[in-house]
Amino acid sequence: MGYRFEQLAQLLSMTNNPARTGVCIDTCHIFAAGYDLRSETAYYQTMEKLNRIIGFQQIYLFHLNDSKRNLGSRVDRHERIGEGEIGIPAFRLLMNDKCFRGIPGILEIPGGESAFRENIEKLKSFRSQISG
Repeated sequence: MGYRFEQLAQLLSMTNNPARTGVCIDTCHIFAAGYDLRSETAYYQTMEKLNRIIGFQQIYLFHLNDSKRNLGSRVDRHERIGEGEIGIPAFRLLMNDKCFRGIPGILEIPGGESAFRENIEKLKSFRSQISG
């Protein structure tokens, strides 16, 4: 339930107070659902759909993870940042997207504490590496 943006929007509309309810966007989940992030064009097309269907104001959190499986696989298998099918360009774009400034992100990857530290530093290093 809730793997398509339309389904998330429907769930939001069914709450008692949709203006105070938001969603968490998981990068692996949306990729597995068929929303491409791998190129700049694909990233912005996906984000335009997200904004049109749900609205950026309803995004309260990101789960940041690459994907072990292909686009549209509908299989949720997280991978370390840049080591999966989504790839580094998507995370560079996301980390620099002005639309999401101030929205927290939670790293959800395999590999334990040292992998977390390494991937947090990797994500931080992406900030301001592109114009935008």
